[in-house]
Amino acid sequence: MESKQLVINYGEALIEELLKEDRELLMEAQNSLEGAYSPYSNFRVASAVRMDSGEVFCGANQENSAYPSGLCAERVALYYAGAHSENAKVVSIAVVAQNADNKFSLAYPCGACLQVIKEWEIRYKNSIRVIVQIDENRVQIFDGVGSLMPFSFSL
Repeated sequence: MESKQLVINYGEALIEELLKEDRELLMEAQNSLEGAYSPYSNFRVASAVRMDSGEVFCGANQENSAYPSGLCAERVALYYAGAHSENAKVVSIAVVAQNADNKFSLAYPCGACLQVIKEWEIRYKNSIRVIVQIDENRVQIFDGVGSLMPFSFSL
């Protein structure tokens, strides 16, 4: 068996160092935390997606006692964007989370959300910039979902 190595490329920055549009997108996601419904986990997640038209669509996690009937913030935002923005490409997505103490907490998109983001990349033939808030002051930035899910699939 041949051994292989996987390298993940990403950047890390202070929020204040972000490009203006990335900082604005992150703030939109933060503002959307209020829309989270998370009585079971007490872990609020919100997301904002920017389209190539400049429009921004937001979503927040929605839990349900009949788990897994809830939906993650990223898919809420992406599906809302798809329903309201005909043929526009997603160019970036920001993800933020807060724990039960209302402190920012690192939360990467789950596998299902990553596959949905990948579908948008395949559909519109463009990479989507993924911005994940780490804590009060810092983010990680991924140029395309492949860095977060290198073994995705397409039909």
